[in-house]
Amino acid sequence: MSIARQGIVWFAVLCFHWIARTALAVEPIDTAPPEAWRLFRGTSTGTGVAGGSLPDRLELLWTFTSEQKGFAATAAIEGQTVFVGASSGPLYAIDLITGKKRWEFNGEIGFLASTAVKDGRVYVGDKDGNFYCLDGATGKLVWKFASDGQIDAGANFYRDRVIFSSEDAFVYCLDAVSGKLVWKYETTDQVRSFPTIVGNRCFVAACDMSLHVLDLDKGTATTKINLDSPTGSAAAIAKNFAYVGNEDNCFLAVDLAKESVAWRFENRERPNAYRSSAAVTDEAIYVGCRDRSLHALDPLSGRSLWEFKTKQMIDSSPVVVGSRIYFGSNDGRVYGLDRISGKEVWHFDAGGRVSASPAVAAGRMVIGSESGSLFCFGKK
Repeated sequence: MSIARQGIVWFAVLCFHWIARTALAVEPIDTAPPEAWRLFRGTSTGTGVAGGSLPDRLELLWTFTSEQKGFAATAAIEGQTVFVGASSGPLYAIDLITGKKRWEFNGEIGFLASTAVKDGRVYVGDKDGNFYCLDGATGKLVWKFASDGQIDAGANFYRDRVIFSSEDAFVYCLDAVSGKLVWKYETTDQVRSFPTIVGNRCFVAACDMSLHVLDLDKGTATTKINLDSPTGSAAAIAKNFAYVGNEDNCFLAVDLAKESVAWRFENRERPNAYRSSAAVTDEAIYVGCRDRSLHALDPLSGRSLWEFKTKQMIDSSPVVVGSRIYFGSNDGRVYGLDRISGKEVWHFDAGGRVSASPAVAAGRMVIGSESGSLFCFGKK
């Protein structure tokens, strides 16, 4: 073979490998910034992955106790302040370092939704359907918007707008500064999930058995994808797939390009509902189930990689931190597992059901129990 032909062959081979790599290239998994946990799942795409780290041996740093029982909501962390609502009481701002209360805000009848933080303001809905914007430094009310149903899930942001869902069957888009309604989108049943966002698309899993894909500029649906059953968990979005569980013992991977379900996972030995939202990495999808197990699933096939059993149902949504995964269980414990093997490496007895999810920022993890205690872990 001549030198010229050899050169052509090598050039062709290099082009082939470049094209193959380009075709297979995908965006990295979205991670929360190390210093903050501003949204329910850490990121707008709902991946549940912390960009920071935690010490290998977590120690209890402080406990904050609410006089009104129960922390079912996931905390937000920004500027070394923890923002979290009590199930039958106020919304609290707590110093991340000391655990001391900075301020409290009294809604109508308590909070189940996680808080969302942006540009020094705190956004949260309550059990009476009110959606509040508060000044993050003082807790003073900036504006209030009323929906007609209980608000169960945290808000998300698109440009200068705030997006949230309500049990009145609507998804709302408000101007984040003024609280004025920009648009609202109607489904045919309750909406109890965190709206995940990629670009100008919003993904809302609803109790009408559909994953609604919305154009955030227009407030209209671009498509609806059948989820087989009602769902209240958030759809985690990664690499053009949506990962979400439903109430009928089924966890699904939805191919967003094909607008169809790519695979389903079911625990037929112990069928139960998924109310935990998934955490997504390149290696595995991690999700809790009311079958009392945390499942690790292969992202491409849905094959079970491992299963970790607890003594009660898991409604807490797991969070990935480095080589570990953390979550709570209704058995009253917070668990830390090795994310590759699924082996337990740490646990904490919280003294009451833990349905809230971890918030991880600045080397600390914050999570509450339904008995009324908020715990902060890190290194002393």
